[in-house]
Amino acid sequence: MNFKLISNFKPSGDQPEAIEKLVKNLKKGIKYQVLLGVTGSGKTFTLANVIEKINKPVLVLSHNKTLAAQLYGEFKSFFPNNKVEYFISYYDYYQPEAYIPATDTYIAKELSVNSEIERLRIKATSSLMSGRNDVIIVSSVSCIYGIGNPKDFYDSILNIKINQKINKEEFLLKLVDILYWRTEDNLVFGSFRVRGENVDIQLTTENEALRVVFFNNKIIEEIYTFNTITNKKIEDYEEFNIYPANVFLTTRQKVEKAIKEIERDLEKQINYFMRQGKIIEAKRIKERVSLDIEMLRELGYCSGIENYSRYFDGRPPGCRPFCLLDYFQKDFITIIDESHVTLPQLKGMYNGDKARKEILVEYGFRLPAALDNRPLKFEEFFELVNQVIFVSATPAEEEIKLSNGIVIEQLVRPTGIVDPEIEVRPSQYQIDDLIKEIKKRINKNQRILVTTLTKRLAEELSKYFNEINIKSAYIHSDLDAIERVEIIEKLRKGEIDVLVGINLLREGLDLPEVSLVAILDADKEGFLRSERTLTQIAGRAARNVDGKVIMYADKITDSMKKTIEETNRRREKQIKFNLLNNITPTSIKKSIKNIFDEVLPKSTYSYETSKTFSLLVSENVAKYSSIKDLEEMVNNAKKKMEEAAEKFNFLEAIQYRDEMFALQKILEKKKNENTK
Repeated sequence: MNFKLISNFKPSGDQPEAIEKLVKNLKKGIKYQVLLGVTGSGKTFTLANVIEKINKPVLVLSHNKTLAAQLYGEFKSFFPNNKVEYFISYYDYYQPEAYIPATDTYIAKELSVNSEIERLRIKATSSLMSGRNDVIIVSSVSCIYGIGNPKDFYDSILNIKINQKINKEEFLLKLVDILYWRTEDNLVFGSFRVRGENVDIQLTTENEALRVVFFNNKIIEEIYTFNTITNKKIEDYEEFNIYPANVFLTTRQKVEKAIKEIERDLEKQINYFMRQGKIIEAKRIKERVSLDIEMLRELGYCSGIENYSRYFDGRPPGCRPFCLLDYFQKDFITIIDESHVTLPQLKGMYNGDKARKEILVEYGFRLPAALDNRPLKFEEFFELVNQVIFVSATPAEEEIKLSNGIVIEQLVRPTGIVDPEIEVRPSQYQIDDLIKEIKKRINKNQRILVTTLTKRLAEELSKYFNEINIKSAYIHSDLDAIERVEIIEKLRKGEIDVLVGINLLREGLDLPEVSLVAILDADKEGFLRSERTLTQIAGRAARNVDGKVIMYADKITDSMKKTIEETNRRREKQIKFNLLNNITPTSIKKSIKNIFDEVLPKSTYSYETSKTFSLLVSENVAKYSSIKDLEEMVNNAKKKMEEAAEKFNFLEAIQYRDEMFALQKILEKKKNENTK
């Protein structure tokens, strides 16, 4: 299937030229190139046009989950009939295993896995294994971390057909082999149940369930998807691929082989420590690994099993792990968004992981094989990718050097908006001056961003603004992703007028309502006031026709000077284009919605409906429901509560929780009555 771009817009400004050059370079086989696109120039739309014309699988790499969610939503809207998937770390919370020798402190691994994101990861790998060309995977740097062997995953795909002769019990065993589990209750992702001749499977790759109907328990008679709530048939199939429920697959034979190798390496490590006179380390590694081996023999699994991944994969020492990139076809395109940030992040992953694990190995907490469960090295990443487009408004020297200077500029915005004017004002009395400017924007129903150098100042300044009746909030790394997104929504809706932060770039802010960006202490040279950062910050005001940047400083640094000069160069080109094409700049109109809705759409079950239903339940259900019915209703309420929470519909989740509690009380009361 080919990519089909669906949009009400056509390329405009200098998008057509950028699309033509990018496509031409890709067809010529050029490996690296840079798309230098200013904020608001429609870089994602340009790339969507390139993807449609090239028609190859695509990896879109972003440096944080929030931006990845935004890109996922945009590409999914452009390609609704193609496979657009989301692949990020499935940990809501992750504390890696570590040891601090100076204080003799061992920190055990702690984690919380988001099952919905885990499902989306499996869906992404399944799409890549489907053989289709029209696949876009939007990913964080999670894609360079180890996952299961793609050959094992591919070999485990269960293909079924109408009239296929297969014993039902044999079919159930095959489902278990690919990590589906049997349940007698409601279906959840990765589970199956048996009802007479029917086997119902809640696929990990689809929202609907699959029903396989057997004739005489020996022949597959029907295959169709159905709605688990209404039991209504959705679509019939002659043939269907059931993808594994997890990317980490193994067999009992592989486990036994791995155990032998682990035992061999354990003996080597004990001998090594004893020769070094490290008796404590020798005892520690023997106890820890022996316990893991016992768990592997009994259960086929142990805590920290990823540290033994090399043995299960059959990789030699020092060999990189399998990762998402191994699931792609050989010929695919990689788009690295915000490359000036993403590339340094890719570089840092391996070194940080190695430093932590070397200490664990040195002090006998892990075998040396743990070092081979790691993210890719920077060089390994580039060995796996084919053709790469670096995308940034301020590309760094790294990507420009890799691209041999092939930089395609996209400076003109389709809306005709020019880069904001930059004005430098003295830092003395900067807050008083800023308040005057803020009030001017509030009177026009516009928003303001203020950047500071410290968290403390961001918090104190926001607090001060609120004290003088300027609705304000601060935003920084101590707030989780959901809180940050909610604050940004409030800013756009006008519930707050001023957003204060340290580095507002990391939020991927797309705020057409913002007409003023104020940079405090702009002359304090450093990472937060470098040329690249100042240019990026100034771009936050580039989606509003009244956009303006005020730098508060006592001197003009080299970074400020270069930012002002580059901004003026872009303004000159943009103004000239508008005059030649008779374009009147207009502010971007963008709907206000939570970007996570694109990834995890809201349920159609409304808050008010839930509230009303809960009241009806508490008043009437005790009179008319049996204990069995009540138990099923409790389970249904719990399932809906968990689904709502996973989709970030917290108000809805609270209602389902209250409903569940009410039902549980009624159930307990009824059980007590029956025992009397």
